Formats: sequence, structure tokens, C-alpha cells
Amino acid sequence: MTQGRPLLNRRLTEFGTTIFAEMSALAVQTGSINLGQGFPDTDGPEEIREAAVRALRAGHGNQYPPGPGVPELRSAVAEHQLRRYGLEYDPDAEVLVTTGATEAIAASLLALLEPGDEVIALEPYYDSYAACIAMAGGTRVPVTLRPHEGAYRLDLDELRAAVTPRTRLVLLNTPHNPTGTVLTRDEPAAVAELACERDLLVITDEVYEHLVFEGEHIPLASFPGMRERTVSISSAGKTFSLTGWKIGWITASPALVTAVRSAKQFLTYVSGGPFQYAVAEALRLPDSYFDELRADLRAKRDLLAGGLAEAGFGVYRPAGTYFVTTDIRPLGAGDDGFAFCRALPERCGVVAVPNAVFYDHREQGAPFVRFAFCKRTDVLTEAVTRLKGLRAS
Repeated sequence: MTQGRPLLNRRLTEFGTTIFAEMSALAVQTGSINLGQGFPDTDGPEEIREAAVRALRAGHGNQYPPGPGVPELRSAVAEHQLRRYGLEYDPDAEVLVTTGATEAIAASLLALLEPGDEVIALEPYYDSYAACIAMAGGTRVPVTLRPHEGAYRLDLDELRAAVTPRTRLVLLNTPHNPTGTVLTRDEPAAVAELACERDLLVITDEVYEHLVFEGEHIPLASFPGMRERTVSISSAGKTFSLTGWKIGWITASPALVTAVRSAKQFLTYVSGGPFQYAVAEALRLPDSYFDELRADLRAKRDLLAGGLAEAGFGVYRPAGTYFVTTDIRPLGAGDDGFAFCRALPERCGVVAVPNAVFYDHREQGAPFVRFAFCKRTDVLTEAVTRLKGLRAS
């Protein structure tokens, strides 16, 4: 305490140590298999790692790269958006490289919000959303995805009802972490119609765009009227299993890019110079790379989801991402996901995270627990074997 005030800014008082740090520490402490935090346990393509080495040795990016990102990466991002989705962006005016998608989200919210603005976010949501909205002085308004017939669904009437005169923007995540939901075409179409009708901005977190197993990823920016009001965010971490490189990007209209860059330049300014050159090469990998990545993760999803079902969990098989959400109530374990996850390492040597941390309405997420399947097959097989022991414990 100094001058009678707490040290931490009051906007952040509700945010302590993240659940990922807590559960990862518990995994180390107990020697458990960590299926809590979403990072792969194998590195990305060797040719892309070698591209980073070449850039380092050639002196590419060892000093400050350009503020918007190196031209090679900005061009590769623009090519990717055109090739995959038919979205044309000017690499010089409509692409901005960031320190991962997390900084892209933070910079976008800091740039576009005024204190008191409301932000609609799909609940459950990645925990940094809440913290970034708070740091920007905004007010988060959750619209809850609810389980229905084995999947999570967006209630479009609830979304429409959440909009008020104070609503500034919608923060949309699809494919969706933690539920694994991939929004159908009708759902983003309804978001687009609402945004145009009510003059809203939209920030879309699309980091799992290449990890879709059922359905398809349809960028919101591709819908009528949305090109000029959408900030689309993605990154290299999930697609190329290089989460430590922290290379992300936004694509948006020149006015939106200029606004976000105004905030981003006072966060990291620039980062990851040599990695930017390597990610430019990664985005130009042949379609076979993306197909094989998806097939590999689909098989791992089926392995873990099947094992969890055999162990007695209620399982929501994800259509995308690399997470499985489960219901612990069929195990007779009550409905306290926090207590369940804290006890799980001692019970069977596996770590997961409670979904309640992703909710404002904690009771909505209380009985649900998330497991990550972006791990080696042998690790998942061992985890499944351990989890099946829950029936006997």
C-alpha cells in the first residue's frame, strides 16, 4: 500500500495468476501429463525453423524490423487471405504484424474502446479478452454459448438482445476456444447483419482457422458490409506449432490498421524480426502441410475424446481447435470443476483446466473441464489409460 491505495490498478483486481500457470505448476509438481495448457509438445516444420536460422545468420531482422512488420510477411499474409478466402488486402496499408494474437487483441481493444464502451464477447472466452477489455476501460457483456445435443450453440436472439446504445464492438472467436465450436454460415451472417444495422465494429480471433475438422472457417470480413468494420486476427503459433515465436497479425481497412498501430507501437513496438521472415515462408507452404496437420489433429481429437468418453466423462466432440470440453457430472464427481482439476493430478496423473475460469457466469461453466490434444500420440495414449482409472477411484 502507498498513499492508502492498492498497488494494482483497480481495473485488474479481479485478475490474479492465470489458471494455466497454476495448473502447469501443478503438473510439474506432481509429474503429471499436462493436458491443461494449449501448447504442442513437438516443434513446427523443420524447414521453417531452418528459415529462422538462415534469417538470423543473414542479419535479417536482428535489428528493429519495420513497425508494421517486415514486407515479406505482410505480403505473405495478404496472399494467404486472398488464396484461402478471396479477401484482398493491401500488404502496405491493411496488414499489421503483432507479437502474437494476444497483442493484436490488446492493441485492437486499446485503440478502439473508450471508457464505458460495451464489448460483446462469446462466453466462455479466452481469459485475456476480459483483462484487455478491462485495461481499455470497457465493459464486457457476455453472450453465452450453451451445450445442446453434443455441441455448443450461439443464441442469436440473445446476441441481438445484448446490444445497447453503449455497445461499441463484438469480439468474436471462431473456431472457438475452449468449446471447439465452429460457427456455421448462418451465425456469422447474423453477426454481420447486426453489426451493419447497429453500426458496430467487430474483432475476430481466428487463430484456429486451419484447425477445422467439421464444417468450414468463414471469415466475418467476407460477409457484405463487414470488410470496412472488421479487424481480423490470426497468428503462426497454432497453425505451425511455434507458439513461442509469438508472431501474429491483423488484416483490416487502412483506417482500422492505423488506429490499431497507434496503440501497438507503444506496447512492443516491434518483435521477432528473424521469425517474421520464417513465418512468411510458412504461410506459403503447400496445401498438403495444412491437410496433414488437420488430419493429424483430427486423429488425436478422436483418440482423446474416445478415451474420455470411456472414462465416464460427458464429451463435447470439438469441430475445431485442439481442445475437448467435458462434463464431469456423469463421473459422479459433482459440479465443481475447480476442485476436480486440482484433485485430478493426484488421482490419475493428468492435468486439465476448469472451464469456469472462462465465464463471467461461473455457474454456467462449473461442471465443465477442458483437455488439450495437441500432444504426441504416445502421450495422449498414456493419458487416456490413466484417465480410465477414474472409474475405479
